Amino acid sequence: MGSPGLGNRNSGQRLGITEPISLGGPTDYDVIKTRELEKYLQDVGLYESQEEAVRREEVLGRLDQIVKNWVKAISRAKGLNEQLVQEANAKIFTFGSYRLGVHGPGADIDTLCVGPRHATREEDFFGELHKMLSEMPEVSELHPVPDAHVPVMGFKFKGVSIDLLYARLSLWVIPEFIVREIWPLLSGGSVRLGA
Repeated sequence: MGSPGLGNRNSGQRLGITEPISLGGPTDYDVIKTRELEKYLQDVGLYESQEEAVRREEVLGRLDQIVKNWVKAISRAKGLNEQLVQEANAKIFTFGSYRLGVHGPGADIDTLCVGPRHATREEDFFGELHKMLSEMPEVSELHPVPDAHVPVMGFKFKGVSIDLLYARLSLWVIPEFIVREIWPLLSGGSVRLGA
């Protein structure tokens, strides 16, 4: 027994997607009402200010630099040769409401740190990176939750709430071309991530 509307393809039924109600664009009335709604939402404070948007971008840029420094430090501590230390890389990606552009003022930023195979979640992410963050004056309310169903490190960075997850690739060095291409691959589920 299947769900209604989920018949098989051979019967000629559509699987879960129906035809659009209309392909017509908005009317002049729709455009006016949309502008009125957007103005109202802005007036009641449901959009972040330009200053907050800039601060969020600055925080994400700083966090990206921190994880790059972190991965180089742990690479050196693990005895990797200097060339591998210099090539060692990690990258921050956003997801959730921030990535979709539907976040409100003060909302947290869901972030994913992607690192190389030798940067472990337990020892390095929840150990060394946590230690680095705890020593920074701009970081507050640092709460690691390594035993959660989705292990996460929550904190505020210059007042911006961050939820930071970690995934590692099965590579010793993450080349820049992979860093540029990783988010579309992760979104499509084409990359296998290690713990």
